[in-house]
Amino acid sequence: MELPDPLDIHRVFPQQLTQDAIDEYRRLSAEQAGSVAIISTRLRNRDYAATVTAYLSVSYEPPTLLVSLYADSRIAQAVADAGSWALSLLTAEQKSQANWLASPGTPIEGLLNQIDFRRSQVTENAIIAGALAYFEVETTAIHEAATHLLVVGNVLSMGEDAPWNKEVSPLLHYGRDYRRLKP
Repeated sequence: MELPDPLDIHRVFPQQLTQDAIDEYRRLSAEQAGSVAIISTRLRNRDYAATVTAYLSVSYEPPTLLVSLYADSRIAQAVADAGSWALSLLTAEQKSQANWLASPGTPIEGLLNQIDFRRSQVTENAIIAGALAYFEVETTAIHEAATHLLVVGNVLSMGEDAPWNKEVSPLLHYGRDYRRLKP
């Protein structure tokens, strides 16, 4: 049933965005829980990887994924140039790996030296050891959207590296912090 009282509108975006409006958008959009993953690619014999929460399954037939990457980041440029990437979905116990790859100023050389991973079979991108699920993806389209690139791709292979049990929780990002599901 439609309620008669109006919504409390905090901000209506004018033509010129203010920093307050941007901060309010950031705060409100943090109310969305997202699964945490690591995207990786290999370009000119160098590994690139970063923590992401903005990804989704686009289609089951054919299996298709989309990831949103900050356009000026090293990972966005590497993924765009490489043409393939891997996405490893993390468990709650992999918070330290997520933190490391989300940190600004991570080194270009030896980026994955402190993270256990295996090479994927098809694309040779890094798959994080213990991942709940992983996907190897070939890029089919890249769309510019504001400050980000939306990278779409077909899944070439997939699997899991963490044996499922009812105690395993995915790593979630909610309210600007990492969370886990309660059993």
